[in-house]
Amino acid sequence: MLCAVAFNKYGRLYYLDPGEFSPKVGDKVLVPTDDGPEVADCMWAPQWIDEETSGFPRLLGFAQDVDLRRDALIRQRKAEARIAANRLIREHQLPMKVISVDHTPGADDVPPEEQPWGAGPRTTIYFTAPHRVDFRSLVRDLGATLKCRVELRQLSARDSAKVQGGIGSCGRDLCCSTFLTEFEPVSIRMAKDQDLPLNPMRISGACGRLMCCLKYEHPLYAASSTNDYYSGQRVTLESGEDARVVSRHAPSETLVLRMQADGSVKRCAVADTCPSRKAYEERHTASGPER
Repeated sequence: MLCAVAFNKYGRLYYLDPGEFSPKVGDKVLVPTDDGPEVADCMWAPQWIDEETSGFPRLLGFAQDVDLRRDALIRQRKAEARIAANRLIREHQLPMKVISVDHTPGADDVPPEEQPWGAGPRTTIYFTAPHRVDFRSLVRDLGATLKCRVELRQLSARDSAKVQGGIGSCGRDLCCSTFLTEFEPVSIRMAKDQDLPLNPMRISGACGRLMCCLKYEHPLYAASSTNDYYSGQRVTLESGEDARVVSRHAPSETLVLRMQADGSVKRCAVADTCPSRKAYEERHTASGPER
């Protein structure tokens, strides 16, 4: 069985093994993280699935009052850190944009008799910038303002989109913020092989880089026999008619052709065409005379 949880209202879904627990949609549950158990909302109730679930993390149980108080404190500290960071960035006149804030409470934030988490609080601020930024003085001022250890981490354009999330041109949630765990190289050659318009506005994602989904179908196009044809190329059909290639469709292994005789447009299988009349004649000569 698996259930899905989210740390934010419209945040990424995380799948866990519910174990002996049966949370309902909207319940507050405890989820294991690198910084200790954290409170999350149950988005999907436990359901049976056919796949093996032994590799999924295990739900720790339902959130108690002390967990909810700790979660409220973390959210408050995050809001305070974001406000302070934006104010100090303006004062230091740095070309930085705060993307996300994480806060790990310490023993000073939570009474030891309730939740003795760690030795001290730590705030991590993620930001983007057009180039490398010297933020040493900013870190000192943030530490003095927030009274905790502060770390600043610069994100790339793709990582920024992954953290913020959003909706892609397809109308669905961004791949990087839902299921992609690693970014793979994407090149303009992939767009060319798929006959996509080389307009940056059409093939760029929310991050401003080439869309990750260009890589999904690229192996199919790379191995397709339609690569032997290009737009405007003259071809000959099995019937001996001449035509020119208008476009290719690799998934169905077909070509859209404009007939030379009457100018009509028709779709034809790649196997039924030859690149030229010479190839057509050689093909029939090799196969022998018709019987």
